[in-house]
Amino acid sequence: MLLYLLITSFSVLLFLKSLLSLKPLPPWANYVTLLSHLFWKELVNLSLLQKTLLKSLCITKFYSIVSLKKMALTSNTNVQKNEDGTGLTLILDLPELALERILERLSPADLLSMAGVCTSMRERCMSDHLWEKHMKPRWGRVIAPAAYRELQWQLATRKDFWSCKHNNQKGFMKLLSMFSPISWIRSKINADSKQNSPLPVDSIRFWYVTLENGGFWFPAQVYNRENGYAGFMLSCYDADLCYDPGTDTFLARYASHGRRAIATETNVPWERLRAPPVDTSPYALHVSDCLNDLRPGDHIEIQWRRNKEFPYGWWYGIVGHLESCDGNENRCRCHNSDTVVLEFHQYSPGSRWRKTTIDRKDHREEGNEADGFYGGIRKLYNNEEISKWKQLLAK
Repeated sequence: MLLYLLITSFSVLLFLKSLLSLKPLPPWANYVTLLSHLFWKELVNLSLLQKTLLKSLCITKFYSIVSLKKMALTSNTNVQKNEDGTGLTLILDLPELALERILERLSPADLLSMAGVCTSMRERCMSDHLWEKHMKPRWGRVIAPAAYRELQWQLATRKDFWSCKHNNQKGFMKLLSMFSPISWIRSKINADSKQNSPLPVDSIRFWYVTLENGGFWFPAQVYNRENGYAGFMLSCYDADLCYDPGTDTFLARYASHGRRAIATETNVPWERLRAPPVDTSPYALHVSDCLNDLRPGDHIEIQWRRNKEFPYGWWYGIVGHLESCDGNENRCRCHNSDTVVLEFHQYSPGSRWRKTTIDRKDHREEGNEADGFYGGIRKLYNNEEISKWKQLLAK
């Protein structure tokens, strides 16, 4: 079929060339030339889709070559014979397990391309379980429930923006379908499958694409804020983040400190980000529910702020021994004492921030304007969290 279209297009061009030497071109000749140009453009687009499909098919060994054109334009015939009798397998006729394996191996960009092939493929490519495999490894350690709530609120306030974007896209596809047969067919398929309608805002695919496009601010936490400034070593502060797809980094916007303006930081890498481990406001005291479990050697995070106008940050520390204890495990009774020693090894011995004590039975915000105020405590049980702090301490 493609060979026939190529020969036809070439013949039309030769015919127009012969007419040019005899007399002026008729009015319809310009439209034929335009159609020829659009045909070649569509042929290139079709080739790109075919390459995407063939790349995915190389992953499994359950099938032969797939006919992309047949996949997009036919639904009644299962097998098409070529000159040597080889069957061209329709991808939708593959066993369910084989098809799922193909789609699971596709990149997000390839999934988006495959979703435009036909109605059935679009429904498959929108499946949450496919996009969850991409969402969790990339965004799982950064996005928390609070971030989803924030994004939903922002989308609600941008309703007019999404509506305008949708209408412009629909108008463009309608204009394109007036000139190109292949575009018209694709537009028809998309219209039947409601391709032009917005994605459900509760789908994982929608969230993934929204986050990857950037332009949205969401809450998270940043290790060693302000590019590792000495005053924030081994701390983690709340910030509003915005992804920059051009640099694959983030812009961080920290809460204002008293009368100070909002601090910002650019080019924040992925490895300095985390999702908030607890749903506690940076201005609220965290309820410490681990005090009775604290023993020397335990890894902890404690809230600290410079003064009561500032938001809390989370600071890494280790439970130490009392001065009356020699540190011997067999004789240590520090875990029975009402006083708990907290040590912060990022500060040199003798520093006023190197060590502090809290009351195990009646802990509340403690401190002063000179040394700052210590708030709630959370004990670290997750080895991944502990390893992250150790990695930062070693730098």
